[in-house]
Amino acid sequence: MDPKEFKKRLEELQHAFDTNPVNTKGHSLKDCTRCTNCVFCEDCDRCYRCSYSRKCSNSTNLTNCLSCSGCHHLANSVECESCTNSAFISLSRDLTECNYCFGCVGLSRKDFHILNERHDRSSYFKIVNQLTKTLRLPKP
Repeated sequence: MDPKEFKKRLEELQHAFDTNPVNTKGHSLKDCTRCTNCVFCEDCDRCYRCSYSRKCSNSTNLTNCLSCSGCHHLANSVECESCTNSAFISLSRDLTECNYCFGCVGLSRKDFHILNERHDRSSYFKIVNQLTKTLRLPKP
């Protein structure tokens, strides 16, 4: 196979995938496309083994998440991008092994942070509750 033929066949495969919205081995999916082994999800695209999540894309192993993209192994998170192994994070990007972070970027193994600054547990929840109401951030 020469490089020209290879590229042509690769483009055909990519086009076939992009135009086929079929979900595989999922259960109770609503308006999802190209999701595999997901359950009780809605409006998700290209997700794998996600559950009870909405409006997520290109993600794996999400549970009860909303509007997350390119994330892996998250729980109870909202509007996150490229985060892994984390829970209860919101409006954050590129977090790894973090819990209870709000509006953070690039943190690893941190808890109770807002805008990358550490807070004690009680003040964290107080500030986040106020911000969530003010920003009208939906819950997962």
